[in-house]
Amino acid sequence: MTSLNDLPLRDDLRGSQPYGAPQLHVPVEINVNENTFGIPDAVAADIISAVSRAVKGMNRYPDREFIELRSALAGYVAHGVTVDQVWAANGSNEVLQQVLQAFGGPGRTLMGFPPTYSMYPLLAAGTQTAYIAGVRGDDYVIDADAAADQVSRLAPDLIVLCSPNNPTGTALDLDVVRKVYDATDGIVIVDEAYIEFGGREAPTAVDLLPGRPRLLVSRTMSKAFAFAGARLGYLIADPAVVDALRLVRLPYHLSALTQAAATAALAHAAEMLTNVDAIRAQRDRIVVELSRYGFTPYDSAANFVFFGGVADPHAVFTTLLANGVLIRDIGIPNTLRVTAGTEWETTRFLEEISALGPSAVLH
Repeated sequence: MTSLNDLPLRDDLRGSQPYGAPQLHVPVEINVNENTFGIPDAVAADIISAVSRAVKGMNRYPDREFIELRSALAGYVAHGVTVDQVWAANGSNEVLQQVLQAFGGPGRTLMGFPPTYSMYPLLAAGTQTAYIAGVRGDDYVIDADAAADQVSRLAPDLIVLCSPNNPTGTALDLDVVRKVYDATDGIVIVDEAYIEFGGREAPTAVDLLPGRPRLLVSRTMSKAFAFAGARLGYLIADPAVVDALRLVRLPYHLSALTQAAATAALAHAAEMLTNVDAIRAQRDRIVVELSRYGFTPYDSAANFVFFGGVADPHAVFTTLLANGVLIRDIGIPNTLRVTAGTEWETTRFLEEISALGPSAVLH
């Protein structure tokens, strides 16, 4: 049987591992930060109707510029955003890949601040962009002056800031974005995949866009809109950035079905975001209970909780899995991450981890 070693693979990809969280089917799957509340029946009915209408025109290519969807996204984002500032692709990963295709590449660098989203270095590798690891401060917080100093010294071509950060849930002060932007002539990306879980008044880098043409804000419908299976991510930036992404996107990259489904879902934004409040309540419940059990949960502005004080993360992970609860072992010593699910899912998780007793806690 042929193996990778038998193929003329690019040298820089040899030895690499693809992204992959466990896709196991157990009663409680709270490991990849999905919105487990799902889509309300009335919203689902409208989405199905919109997709059904789109099916009848599938003999034609979809709208290459997906104007209706971009208009709906601009309306949802608000903050004065216009259609020509919005772009979308098959998940925010594809959005970020297009950004790297346009502004990265051989001889250029992307800087992130680990621990952060594990796809950043993989996307960099896929576009032959070198990855530079910045340094976070205590409790995984990024200090504005320290980050700006690192950017100034290392001079990356692109910088990505995850807000709130995955996997730690850490919120990002907008002063970090301001100072990092001023410290570079490159592209600054703020990944706001989990922004809705910070609350309705959560600060957003979208407000910093005027006068900053190199600032890009990436978002997704996967989380707050329970749309992970639909694959719809989007970008808010200067119209010139959108023009740049047109140079690297594949023709008709967003299918007619994706456009129809996402546009229909956005028409029900208020209903979809009602579940966000319920998820935040379960997240806060997890923080309180894990603290009571002796673990060290970190403050989270996302739909998950990253917690330390775990004596043996692998043992806890496998025991919970054997009992029907799937969470995430990120590989950071003495830590685990759990998604805030429904009240029932959260209760199951808390019951199972509590049953492990004091031996599970690092002393």
